[in-house]
Amino acid sequence: MTINGKTTCLEYFSKTSNIEVLTEPVSKWRNVRGHNPLALMYQDPKRWGITLQTYVQLTMLDRHLSSVSAPVRMMERSIFSAKYIFVENLFRSGKMPEVDFAVLSEWFDWITTNISIPVDLIVYLQTSPQTCYERLKQRCREEEKVIPLEYLESIHHLYEDWLIKQTSFPLPAPVLVIPADHDLQNMLHQYEENRDKILAGSCLL
Repeated sequence: MTINGKTTCLEYFSKTSNIEVLTEPVSKWRNVRGHNPLALMYQDPKRWGITLQTYVQLTMLDRHLSSVSAPVRMMERSIFSAKYIFVENLFRSGKMPEVDFAVLSEWFDWITTNISIPVDLIVYLQTSPQTCYERLKQRCREEEKVIPLEYLESIHHLYEDWLIKQTSFPLPAPVLVIPADHDLQNMLHQYEENRDKILAGSCLL
């Protein structure tokens, strides 16, 4: 979630009567029967990366498969970005052992091969790493205080390769790019401009 990014977008569209908004299940990642795998992963990613990402994969799949209460569903992130961006970054940075990456990949491949996860649109709120860093500091989430700018730069490059250059992983749906480095009023204007495209079907944010 960001100040003028995903949070603002989700809040904006949540006021529309025919749309269901599913936010990132961060509260679950912070408390699994009294344990905080999100904090553990940031403290020691090589040890706890697979623990968190296995649970992220489960909770995102649960979000994808939950009953739909409206004609349009908007999800904050997805099982695809969890694997293609965050798991991939852990592995490429040397913070996830190859065997852990292989196990997560086997699980992901089985899920996406055997379970239908329909997506109509990916909305990419394209934001610079520096802007993300500033918003992260304003957000003041305890677990994220240890995140350096370099981490956000790596995540940004993975998103760009996947959604813009389309050179890394398959796309489950077309991509709508919305520049998101702007202030609140400008972002609200862009959301309104793209309303019809976004409300045309279930989308990932």
